[in-house]
Amino acid sequence: MKLTEMHFAEAQPVESYGQGFFKIGGHRIESGMLLTAEGAKLWEGYDDFQSLLALQGAVDVIFVGTGAEIAHLPSDLRQKIEATGMGVEVMNSPAACRTYNVLAAEGRRVALAALPV
Repeated sequence: MKLTEMHFAEAQPVESYGQGFFKIGGHRIESGMLLTAEGAKLWEGYDDFQSLLALQGAVDVIFVGTGAEIAHLPSDLRQKIEATGMGVEVMNSPAACRTYNVLAAEGRRVALAALPV
């Protein structure tokens, strides 16, 4: 199988993740985090919906990583995000990190809001 190296022209990738942390741009984040082309910042989880809504116009899809296991997004949060015209895809955090990296490398307008595993 041929592997292709990924290049991130406009976004920082998730370099790694593990028990209780994410590594972005060489920095370890030990909490939930929100990652966009502009960089990473802390994300307080589902109650911090204003941070997600503020992405309107900047991203097309938000990948929500729910931790080690996949969980449902609160329906009111999903409705608020979708009302802005953004898509939202929910998966466990490892899958969300990988999906974000692939689409960010393609230059897509995506964001990652993830809870640690």
